[in-house]
Amino acid sequence: MDQLSHPLGYLQREFYINASCAVEAHGRADSSFVERLLMQCREMAPGFRVMLFGFDWARDENGAPLQAHSTFHVPDDYVAALAARHPQHFEWVASIHPYDPQALERLASAAARGARAIKWLPSAQNIDPADARCDPFYARLAALGIPLICHSGDERAVKGFGEQLGNPLRLRRPLDAGVTVVVAHCASLGSAHDGAGEVSNFDLFAQLMAEERYRGNLYGDISAITQYNRMHVIAALLEQRDWHARLLNGSDYPLPGVVPLVSLEALVDAQLLDATAIEPLARLRKYNVLLFDFVLKRSLRRDGQVFAGSVFETAPLFARTA
Repeated sequence: MDQLSHPLGYLQREFYINASCAVEAHGRADSSFVERLLMQCREMAPGFRVMLFGFDWARDENGAPLQAHSTFHVPDDYVAALAARHPQHFEWVASIHPYDPQALERLASAAARGARAIKWLPSAQNIDPADARCDPFYARLAALGIPLICHSGDERAVKGFGEQLGNPLRLRRPLDAGVTVVVAHCASLGSAHDGAGEVSNFDLFAQLMAEERYRGNLYGDISAITQYNRMHVIAALLEQRDWHARLLNGSDYPLPGVVPLVSLEALVDAQLLDATAIEPLARLRKYNVLLFDFVLKRSLRRDGQVFAGSVFETAPLFARTA
């Protein structure tokens, strides 16, 4: 992402830097990113916290890091330290590759240090959630009561090892093992095989949500659904009232600050947002991206249906790891 020889990645990074108001001069990109995030958190309602995600290396079949094939890496120690330094604003989420020979030891350490969940992006990290090698990790996750936040559906921001790894049906294995699974973005991009043919990943997510046996441990997060390429799922999510108790808000920060990704006008055209909301929301985005994302999702509506308040009260689920 630092190299002009990879123009798409370079352009993506420029968008992320701009959206987070990070300052690259004098090696301050990381620290200024955090400063800006803290400033926004301080302006939110009391009790509001963000969860900082670690991001493990992509790894080979033996669990060795593939640094040359990893778009980025965020060490658990880094996000854990930030959460410890700013507990009134930050929680943290570990990212532990299940093929790592030290995975169970790392999980025990993360749990002891207060990690609220585990984050995977299978296609980018070379993780197959349906692989039997994950079973010991799933057993420990279930025993600890730590949720797994797993990207599902196609991935556009990070290069990967194959979109088949994002098939929502591959999450049956952790679900059947008793793991609480949060399907990131409600699998709102791309399609995959269900054994009979090609089906949208969102429809495969809906298929899982309809199964009674997963009612107690399958959730979806609504991060990124307002992006132009994902907004086609909003109407279905608003109308599916029986899902709302199992939907969780997430920001996907800093992407809501990438102006081309979220078109307020397109949401109005799709009859998901009142036209009078455009001007105040556009002003709000320039001021506080986290608040913009929150208010936008609270403003979404379809035929009088809005997201239930519980969708924005995510702490109870993650408090299970306390």
